[in-house]
Amino acid sequence: MTPKKKAPARKKSKSPMPVKSKVEKHGVPVKMVTVFIMGKSHRVPAEATIMGAIEYAGYQIKRGAGCREGFCGACATVYRLPGDYKIYTGLACTTLVEEGMWLSQLPVIPSQKPVYDIEKLEPDVTAFQVLYPEIFRCVACNTCTKACPQSLEVMDYIQAAIRGDIEKVMDLSFDCLSCGLCAIRCPAEIVHYNVGILGRRLYGRYLSPKSPELEKRLREIKEKKFDKDYKKLMAMNRDELKKLYYARDTE
Repeated sequence: MTPKKKAPARKKSKSPMPVKSKVEKHGVPVKMVTVFIMGKSHRVPAEATIMGAIEYAGYQIKRGAGCREGFCGACATVYRLPGDYKIYTGLACTTLVEEGMWLSQLPVIPSQKPVYDIEKLEPDVTAFQVLYPEIFRCVACNTCTKACPQSLEVMDYIQAAIRGDIEKVMDLSFDCLSCGLCAIRCPAEIVHYNVGILGRRLYGRYLSPKSPELEKRLREIKEKKFDKDYKKLMAMNRDELKKLYYARDTE
């Protein structure tokens, strides 16, 4: 009997790349946590910000992102933590994820914003009475202050607006990012950040001390003192402008 011929060996199909059970960075294992983004579970690096975790999970952020440094207020986020009944607020670009965090971004906060002519307003309580009468429904619950990612005394500047204290409104709301987190938590449905904007505009137009240097410079601009220099700069190319910029006198 002649020996049977061996059947030709089957070509092995290329298997997919093995999935790593552990994520490593520079050879060092990265600690991972489970978070719920828009209701779906994801494993993300424990040291990630909420925004970083959202992108790590594969989402492309088209709205709700701006400076990514905690200045623009575009990434308002609400979240809850395991075993905690409270709802927390923060900015996605500066708040770190936590194990079991259940989060959702609020890229746009609906808000009332009346159109007004600042020249026709008086720098007193009447401006708020006409444009934002809802502030007088404030129950002083301080929920707005608790929601503020900037730790501003939001309720206090609303109370200042009720008293017509324009300077106080300006001072306490000066660092507001207009993220809107205060407004979504307010039982009186006040849009606090727009009230703050009105206060700052009234202060700047009517109450802020005048700067002699600024007044002088504005007068010189109106008299076209710098027109010749402007035309010279506009005629320069990029390299010439760069050279001039770095050669300027600095303190």
